[in-house]
Amino acid sequence: MTPSKSDLPQGTLDLLILKVVALGPVHGYAIAQRLQQVSRDVVQVPQGSLYPALHRLENRGLLAADWKETGTGREAKFYRLTRKGRAQLESEAASWERLAQAVGLILKMSEGGA
Repeated sequence: MTPSKSDLPQGTLDLLILKVVALGPVHGYAIAQRLQQVSRDVVQVPQGSLYPALHRLENRGLLAADWKETGTGREAKFYRLTRKGRAQLESEAASWERLAQAVGLILKMSEGGA
C-alpha cells in the first residue's frame, strides 16, 4: 500500500524545515529529501513551497545561509539554524506537542461521552 501525500496545515512547513536544519547545515533539496524520507513519502514539499519558506525563515533571522559546494560539485546555499531559530523551533515544537495530545484525546473519545 502506497502512503498518500498529505497537505500540511498552515505554518507546519516552517517547523519541519527548522527541525531538519537543526540537525546540521543542509541545502534546500536535501531538506525536501529528508522530509520525504523520514515521513515515508507522506510529506512531499514542492520547490515552489520550499524555497519561499527558506527565504522567509532567513529573512526572519531564524536561518542563516552560506554558499558551499555540494557532494556533486555544484554550488548550493546551505542553511543553518540561528540562536533565534533554535528558540523558535523549541517553542513551536512544544505547541505542536500540546495540540497533538489534545487532538489525540478528542479522537479517543467514546461515542457515549468523554
